[in-house]
Amino acid sequence: MVEAVFFTDTDFERYRSLIYDESGIHFTATNRSILESRLKERLRGKGLDSPQKYFKMITTDKEELKKFLDSITTNLTRFFRNQPQFDTLEKFVVPELLKIKKNTSSPVLKIWSAGCSTGEEPYSIAMLMNTILPYPWKYEIMASDISLKCLMSGKEGFYADNHLEGIPEAYIYKYFDRMSGGYKVKPEIMSKVRFDYHNLKNDSGLRDMDIVFCRNVIIYFDEVAQTRVIKRFWDSMASKSFLFIGHSESLFGMDTDFEFVKTPWATLYRKFI
Repeated sequence: MVEAVFFTDTDFERYRSLIYDESGIHFTATNRSILESRLKERLRGKGLDSPQKYFKMITTDKEELKKFLDSITTNLTRFFRNQPQFDTLEKFVVPELLKIKKNTSSPVLKIWSAGCSTGEEPYSIAMLMNTILPYPWKYEIMASDISLKCLMSGKEGFYADNHLEGIPEAYIYKYFDRMSGGYKVKPEIMSKVRFDYHNLKNDSGLRDMDIVFCRNVIIYFDEVAQTRVIKRFWDSMASKSFLFIGHSESLFGMDTDFEFVKTPWATLYRKFI
């Protein structure tokens, strides 16, 4: 007896087309098994027995569609991930911005952590900014993600003991409160980070950002979607601002006006107009 195929080629094409249209995330045949596994989890949760029934559900229920997109994203992160980029932020980017904006009437650095996952990245940035920015400079951080579950975790600001790897000991003492089973980010840092849902497929509405972090996100998009996302970052950024992407990602060959910048610590991109 031949076993029925749970997820047909037609199903796969319908799902990956919908995912691409809604998020820009590009599923290939090689990672089809990941999509199928996440889909089975959603079907079990909804009490459904076929991909066809669930497809009908997510094309009529926007909230369930958000939850589905949440389930297929990979949320691998940690505090101070890729330390050389944080060295670049501290030793090059911030000094450059303070020189550029030294006569501003509003001494505030506006930072966007796009694809913030569970909050380790924006909180890392906040701790560093809190430590190095001279008076009267202030900072604001927008943290966005497509995963509602991750955003809720970030807003809570609680991290188990094993999630604090990479944080300087002095920072743990200064910026966290010890709690049962882990640590909670102190209110002074939490108040600097605003978490909000955002799909990179759409315009964020943000403007005049001085620093944008979008690391290990565009790698999941195809070339067309990558170009669109980078163009939206350009539109959201101030003149003479800086963009960090993942160390394995590149804008090489892409139709963009960003300038490549190499520092002694890491590479990044600059909007220099």
